[in-house]
Amino acid sequence: MKRPVLKNRLRELREASGIYQRQIADYLKVTQQTYSRYESGEIMPPLRTYVLLAEFFNTSIDYLIYFTDVNKPYPRRKS
Repeated sequence: MKRPVLKNRLRELREASGIYQRQIADYLKVTQQTYSRYESGEIMPPLRTYVLLAEFFNTSIDYLIYFTDVNKPYPRRKS
């Protein structure tokens, strides 16, 4: 069975949020072209970017990579 990939989830989340690639790219401090390449699956983001994407979309990395279908972030640890 073929697993869905990050690019599908990123596009779904972005479109559901009604935001542009440029807005996410600015948040990640990358170019719009780089973010577009993440979303198209042309390149994979570095691990730190997964963390930032999960924070941006208020979800978990597990949701981004299809380990779960629960679109909720995990509770934060207290420092």
